[in-house]
Amino acid sequence: MTGLSGADRITVLLVEDDEGDAVLVEALLEEVGADVELHHVRTLREATRLLAKVDCVLLDLGLPDTTGLDGLTRLLSVSSPPAVIVLTGLNDELQGERAVAAGAEDYLVKGQVDGPLLLRGIRYAVGRKRAEETQRQLRDEQLHAAEKTRLERGLLPTPILHGPDLGVEVRYRPGGSRMLLGGDFFDVVRTRDGTLQVLIGDVCGHGPDEAALGVLLRIAWRALVLADQEPSRALRTLHEILEHERHQPGLFTTVCMVSIAPDRKWARVYLAGHPEPMLLVGNRVTELPRDRAGLPLGVLPDSTWSGLDVPLPPGWSLLLYTDGLVEGRVKGDTERLGSERLIGLIDDITRDRPDWARDPAGLLDSLIARVKELNGGELDDDMAVLLISDQG
Repeated sequence: MTGLSGADRITVLLVEDDEGDAVLVEALLEEVGADVELHHVRTLREATRLLAKVDCVLLDLGLPDTTGLDGLTRLLSVSSPPAVIVLTGLNDELQGERAVAAGAEDYLVKGQVDGPLLLRGIRYAVGRKRAEETQRQLRDEQLHAAEKTRLERGLLPTPILHGPDLGVEVRYRPGGSRMLLGGDFFDVVRTRDGTLQVLIGDVCGHGPDEAALGVLLRIAWRALVLADQEPSRALRTLHEILEHERHQPGLFTTVCMVSIAPDRKWARVYLAGHPEPMLLVGNRVTELPRDRAGLPLGVLPDSTWSGLDVPLPPGWSLLLYTDGLVEGRVKGDTERLGSERLIGLIDDITRDRPDWARDPAGLLDSLIARVKELNGGELDDDMAVLLISDQG
């Protein structure tokens, strides 16, 4: 009873070394016209090679290469096993009950099964297995969603701002179609003296471990800032925390930290292996210099970082981003987007929209849309973008 599988056809693997019993099973299914594709093997070794292609296994417990429940245990140990129905003898019903307790969907007693009962048992076992798999996937998705929400709360903080003189726009997106968050993180804190402290960082890698480390570093930085620790010392402390908390040796983190003076006329920029911010004034955009850029956190144990003072003209905006924004591909080009072409995109947008400062959110959305368009779809890497604007 073999052939091409239809959409609703059930594929059954009979694991039975007794040829007479195998012929009987095939006859019973033919008797009721079962839409079943039946395959027959005589040993467990043969069966294990076919498990990924079947919906249900009819398993005899007395095979040449296994005895008792050992064969069942081995079948159920594979990843995503099919439904299993155990076939027992007249005197082995207790063994069948034990098999169900061990994970089989059902058991049938040889000699007491007709065609309708056999077909009903197969359909029930397959339906139950599929329902269990659906429930398992739903539970996994719910757990994953809860984990993602917890990580998002840590990675996407509420900025601590006071007063209407500063604007903050943020965009955060995990790379590609991944549900898992990456290691990008950011924070914005206005201290008691009016200084605005800004942080953006990128833990090397993707996934929950990197995201959790990003949350830890961000929260540690916020605590240090609120405790009035000097910025270069705060970076040194983050470096030490990373060395102790990273889940694998050599894992590093790039960071950009900006301290904007209370009068909003100058900023001190600290770079630890991170892309430099861009300064936007009107329709002009320039990258800030990297004269004092240092190594990423976690690279060398004795690393230090010093800041570079940058004057801020009236009406300024600062664009801070992680490298996911500029590492997308450009269709028809082997090179990645890069910061120079990013500047070109911003130039185009600000020329087309001379009043962009009134709608900074629109600027970010247009920029990201154009980056994705050049990439031919979603970006592969995680991305965080901050636009800090003087609105005084």
